[in-house]
Amino acid sequence: MTFRLAAAIAAAVLLTACGQVEETAGPAASGATVQTMFGPVTVPANPTKVVALGWSDAETALALGVRPIAAADWLAFGGEGVGPWAAGRYTTAPKILPTLEPDYAAIAQLQPDLILNTRSDNSEEKYRELSKIAPTVSGPAGVVSYGTTWRQQMELVSQSLGKPDEGRRLIGEVDAAFDRAKADNPVFAGKTAAIGAYYSEKYSAYVRGDSRVDFVEGLGLKNKPEVQALAGTSFAVDLSREQIELLSADLTVVFPIGGDAAPLRADQVLNQLPAARAGHLLIMDDKTLVNAFSSGSTLGTLYAIEKAVPLFASTLTK
Repeated sequence: MTFRLAAAIAAAVLLTACGQVEETAGPAASGATVQTMFGPVTVPANPTKVVALGWSDAETALALGVRPIAAADWLAFGGEGVGPWAAGRYTTAPKILPTLEPDYAAIAQLQPDLILNTRSDNSEEKYRELSKIAPTVSGPAGVVSYGTTWRQQMELVSQSLGKPDEGRRLIGEVDAAFDRAKADNPVFAGKTAAIGAYYSEKYSAYVRGDSRVDFVEGLGLKNKPEVQALAGTSFAVDLSREQIELLSADLTVVFPIGGDAAPLRADQVLNQLPAARAGHLLIMDDKTLVNAFSSGSTLGTLYAIEKAVPLFASTLTK
């Protein structure tokens, strides 16, 4: 992760290779053995005391009908720590835990039978410490930090919770929604997109492995090659003022992290990009929609398909 994006994640808190799963025989108390980046993890059958630490792990569990007893609120929703698209799925509010640095003592006190950390910074040290408390399911092999896709996350979480069929059903629901959006908006096909974030007076651009790029490419758009060429081991790249022009694409989407969109609307460089002059710049200032677009969960993605796709289409066709 870039330093700037790491800081942006922390600020947002204070204010997305598949997972392979094998069913095992074994003791009655054992469930599936889930293949993760840190090796196979055998989880308990039908866990009931689930701690959801990873980005959108709680929303993913809720979509499957499992209510975590504790969760990290990565997008600083407050309350139950989930977006409005997941409202009403808890019967008892979970304990809200820190995000970037796990509170191991607080987690241990909860005596969980499963810890979900499928979208994270991929720290092996944190994994080892969490595994001392309970079986811990991390992301799949080969993903960058915070790079687990919504599909991989659902596969891992549904298998871990003993609900693989429901997981496949939900994946099919999201796939069908993307298919409908593509069919309804053939203008997306083959067009380039650049997705940028603004934080602390600087810009970053997202690359493949980030849920927002996965989202637009799921619509038939293509992440701008010149941006993608800068990709390293993170889900985003920092841009200097001289590199802001890289955000100009057939469709340019930019949003603020931890603030409002006023600085973006006033930025002369951004608003003089060819994309902006052509009317193809979308400054997203609806925080609920930005969070849905950023959530990388099945529930948030379905909300974003409904609300963001019309904005993308109208911006692209101006």
